[in-house]
Amino acid sequence: MGWFKSQMWKVLEWKDDSKDTLVYRFDMKGQEIMSGSQLTVRESQVAIFVHLGKIADVFGPGKYKLTTKNLPILSGLGALLYQGESRFKAELYFVNTKQFIDQKWGTTTPVAMRDSEFGAIRIKAYGTYAYRVSEPTVFLKEVFGTNQWYKASDIEGRLKSDLVSQLSDTIASSKISALDMASNYQEFASLVQANAQAQFASLGLELTAFGIANVNFPEAVEKALDERTALGIFEGKMGTYTQKKAADALGDAAKNPGMAGAFVGMNMGQMAGGVMGQTFGNVANAQDKPAQSQAKGKFCSECGAPISPTAKFCAECGAKQAAKPVCPKCGAEVNSTAKFCAECGQKLS
Repeated sequence: MGWFKSQMWKVLEWKDDSKDTLVYRFDMKGQEIMSGSQLTVRESQVAIFVHLGKIADVFGPGKYKLTTKNLPILSGLGALLYQGESRFKAELYFVNTKQFIDQKWGTTTPVAMRDSEFGAIRIKAYGTYAYRVSEPTVFLKEVFGTNQWYKASDIEGRLKSDLVSQLSDTIASSKISALDMASNYQEFASLVQANAQAQFASLGLELTAFGIANVNFPEAVEKALDERTALGIFEGKMGTYTQKKAADALGDAAKNPGMAGAFVGMNMGQMAGGVMGQTFGNVANAQDKPAQSQAKGKFCSECGAPISPTAKFCAECGAKQAAKPVCPKCGAEVNSTAKFCAECGQKLS
């Protein structure tokens, strides 16, 4: 009797000292489990008894004394009575239910998307995600089977593939533009996470976090996004934006010795022409003002026709005009007692 008892397990537990083990199969070493054995299930663990390939009893965190009462399924399937004590022949699996964080994902090849502004483009993206086993029995049936160990690296490729596939589907269904995606990583990541939950749930997993670190667009799209940003900054200030572009063009030409002279000469000529045109326009306007003042400055006292401020006779009716003082600068009539011209401000002697 003592020899048979030595062939039966009395303490069943798994002290997880790894960082990436999802499932551990307890090594029975051909021995059986006796009634009254102690089962210890630590936090973030679930213990599953399997008999002849079928899931029997499941235990959450806690300390248990195994009897036919808390092993109802296993007792009915494989309990044997020996010398008044029940013994069980079964396999025991410990499933790790903690979160596996900071898992990396990324697109190995560019993902095609149809953008509302740029047309068909191809992008690359990468980031991190986190998950945990939420349904241990489903995970046992669908994923790890009867392996001795099952690590996070064993399912990594499958999960990355599912996430990238869901990323592509979300882009297609949401019809989000590249510009909106680039400025709303968090919102778009939340959308991908929500859509990917169903795929993870089918494996007995929960996708607890999903983040996008960066999205790489083609060079032409990156340039267009930069231009769009610049337009936003200079909105309502197109003169400043035009000056910036002209300065950028001069800088680019300076880097090309063959074209720098011609390009700079052409642009400097255009710039000088613009400045001179503006200057002469201002001068012309200034010259027009005295003429306008002159035109409205004096009229014939007899017929009302406009005459020169210095004319002594009217050119229309020949009437003699009374001599009145005029401004020596603009020719406008001034009061004999005035010290300054009312039209141009000229000081009068």
